[in-house]
Amino acid sequence: MTIWQVVAFVMLSAVLLGVSWRTLGNPRSHGFYRFLAWEVMLVMLLCNAPYWFGDRGELHQQVAWGLLCLSLLVLFAGVYQMRRFGRAGEQREDDELFAFERTSRLVTGGVFRYIRHPMYCSLLLLAWGIACKRIDAMILLLASLSSVLLWCAARCEERECLAYFGQPYRDYMRRSRMFVPFVF
Repeated sequence: MTIWQVVAFVMLSAVLLGVSWRTLGNPRSHGFYRFLAWEVMLVMLLCNAPYWFGDRGELHQQVAWGLLCLSLLVLFAGVYQMRRFGRAGEQREDDELFAFERTSRLVTGGVFRYIRHPMYCSLLLLAWGIACKRIDAMILLLASLSSVLLWCAARCEERECLAYFGQPYRDYMRRSRMFVPFVF
């Protein structure tokens, strides 16, 4: 890594720490694993930054841009549904949740009808989009690691949702998938 990449890593890690500090003391929280995934993705992003705008005609660049665009689409769909139908408020006193995550109503429509974790799906698409910018063994290892960490975060979040919503969430889990509609 060059000096500018190290400086960028330290500065951006400080931002991620500022956003995630409440969750870092609780390894059973979804935010703990999400933070680790963000850090791994940050390393990938900085390693692949010099190749970001490579030859757009290359297949791996086209795949990367497709995944990155799809990542934004899934993210916006998920946040929209949570904000519109989740009734975020003070009913959930879990300090580890972001404000929009403090839903008091289970959201099962829109993108949530098909997948339980659109935000994590978005992060998975982002991670693999970053990885496709320049593919090598280290980047593939980091993308795989971030995927495992995001899966861990989703499993922790499901435990949290089961504790808050109970049987309705268990029923929702039976009729939806984690990340990929109709598949996984």
